Amino acid sequence: MLVNEIISTNLSEGPNDPHIFKAVFLAGGPGSGKSYVAGKLLSGYGLKTVNSDDIYEYLAKKDDLDLSDPDQVYSDKGQEVRNRAKELTMSRQAGYIDGRLGLVIDGTGKDVGKVQKQSDLLRDIGYETVMLFVNTSEEVAQQRNKMRDRRLPDSVVSKMWAQVQDNIMGFQQVFGNKNFYVVDNSGGLEDPERGKSFDEIYKDIRSWVNTPTRNRQANAWLADQQQNSAKSDK
Repeated sequence: MLVNEIISTNLSEGPNDPHIFKAVFLAGGPGSGKSYVAGKLLSGYGLKTVNSDDIYEYLAKKDDLDLSDPDQVYSDKGQEVRNRAKELTMSRQAGYIDGRLGLVIDGTGKDVGKVQKQSDLLRDIGYETVMLFVNTSEEVAQQRNKMRDRRLPDSVVSKMWAQVQDNIMGFQQVFGNKNFYVVDNSGGLEDPERGKSFDEIYKDIRSWVNTPTRNRQANAWLADQQQNSAKSDK
């Protein structure tokens, strides 16, 4: 059953996972290509992706909801499905955090305050956090939106794109220059400058993810888990 799959997490994975206590926030407007960038930069580390869209699409299909039809998406039924997806996503995220597993938190980034609150809560229990801000021009965002199965009205794309652009400085202040990366995904990596920037970000992220945490709270949690494991083995 999907619900059980979502909320169940093997917590013993945490202490044995070299990438625990790492959280990558993704931000970008519709059509920015966050999933593509995440696949290029973050695959292979076992980080757990938190994204309500995957669950939303599953539930919508199950309920015969056509996500390409804005009238259905914004209907009472559509919003009820969206709310269920959000609740299940939060349950999944809570399970991951209980095990202190590495996270990829995928969102549009339209609310700086919400992201800051999430980041602060994770930092308070020992996580290190960074943000990948995936950026495109509005023209590219509109073009990609027209190719999506779940197409948004052009006016909505423009509004969301503008909101996210307005938040760039806010996110930079939340994460700091060292932990805030802007990825230009307006075109392909055949552009030498874009490709070079992408490679540099990849190296930085790889080094960060692979560096064991030195956080006091994180190390205290790990010591406690090791102690509990030793007791259970007796």
